[in-house]
Amino acid sequence: MAMLSAPLSSPAGPESQPHTVAKSRGLFDRQILGQALVGSLLKLDPRIQIRNPVMFVVLVGTAVTLLEAIFHPSVFSWSITIWLFLTVIFANFAEAVAEGRGKAQAETLRRMSSDTVARLLTPAGAEEQVMSADLRRGDLVVCEAGDVIPSDGEITEGIASVDESAITGESAPVIRESGGDRSAVTGG
Repeated sequence: MAMLSAPLSSPAGPESQPHTVAKSRGLFDRQILGQALVGSLLKLDPRIQIRNPVMFVVLVGTAVTLLEAIFHPSVFSWSITIWLFLTVIFANFAEAVAEGRGKAQAETLRRMSSDTVARLLTPAGAEEQVMSADLRRGDLVVCEAGDVIPSDGEITEGIASVDESAITGESAPVIRESGGDRSAVTGG
């Protein structure tokens, strides 16, 4: 059991059940793929494409080979033009899918952090369940194994193995303990 103190920031959002995690979207989620397809076609605009210099050069190369194929038709010219165009489309599509998945994951994290229930330790020593959005600086929160950290804060008592993979990307849990230089924890 670890006790946390003083959330450094308070997430806000609608109330819900504790510890609910949104269903993970699959790699081929229809909504994300549909938005990515539209996004990849919109990214063909040279004003947008110029932000990605490598693919902009490929797009310019596609235009040059298209002109070559029109004025000096050959199977080779048309093949290269088609391949270059498909390369630009695929790169735009892959980028749009990555953006869509990133936005979906950020939204899931936002929802999860606002839905977390905290066990607030009252001045009398009793535990009271409150939403993490209602925590304020100086509040003491009790966390046990398997609990979701309700907010950013400092461990004031005990030691904890904390899974911060959603925030830091590290797959291994980190050890946090009170009184040391590694007492800060991140909510979520």
